[in-house]
Amino acid sequence: MKHLLATGRIFFGICIAGIGILHFLYPGIRPIIVPNLTNIPSGLYWIVYLTALILIITGLLIIIGKKFHNLSLIMGVVFLALFLFAHLPVFLAAGPDNSDLWVKLNKVLALSGGFFLVSTINAPRPRNRILLSLYKLTPIGIYLFAMMLYNFSVAHMVNLTGVSHLVPKYIPFPKFWTFIGGIALMGSAISIFTGYKTRKITLLIAAVLFIWLLSLHMYYAILYPQWKEGENFVGVITCMAFCGIALIISQRRPDNTPVSIPS
Repeated sequence: MKHLLATGRIFFGICIAGIGILHFLYPGIRPIIVPNLTNIPSGLYWIVYLTALILIITGLLIIIGKKFHNLSLIMGVVFLALFLFAHLPVFLAAGPDNSDLWVKLNKVLALSGGFFLVSTINAPRPRNRILLSLYKLTPIGIYLFAMMLYNFSVAHMVNLTGVSHLVPKYIPFPKFWTFIGGIALMGSAISIFTGYKTRKITLLIAAVLFIWLLSLHMYYAILYPQWKEGENFVGVITCMAFCGIALIISQRRPDNTPVSIPS
């Protein structure tokens, strides 16, 4: 079981590095980071490359398990700020019918929580006062992730027909699996919020997310690689990140602290 925490960290790091790499393959700032910034003037394009390098370096450090604590903590704050001041205003202005913005809004929220969780793995006590203050935010990471699970579960229930269209054609009874998926997400969110059998249930949702990664997200990424400038690849790597976050949570003690293993 000690390898699950390391696997979760690596999965999350792959996602962050992958988002960075996508900035070199498609124009502008990727919508998963900041919405509506794909058209960047050539004179300011260095911002795109800088964003890409920060994400790639952060992801690689998380993957190898070296010097990632403070950087992950800062990135958790940055992604929370992106949720509050970039994604949320754009989503509210566009209205609730824009499902793409809603999905990205929730993904950024969950990634912020993931950064906070990753920053606590084998974390030394910060010596810097600012970092020590920021470190007090890390307990909310688990709940930011749970909020995403809850919101996605509600979407499965409320828009059963629409979400069922995402189930690949080779899988029968799409509405049934959509409903079961919604139940699994809802149960996981409730488990995290209440602390009821969280370790076992998040381990199960990690397995469910990994199945979705292979059977759904990779299916569409292979079939439609250019859809919305690589958004299917974003689906693959974010699903991998969420699987990793669930694995990290599954290895936390009842007092909400992570199990310590060598990095």
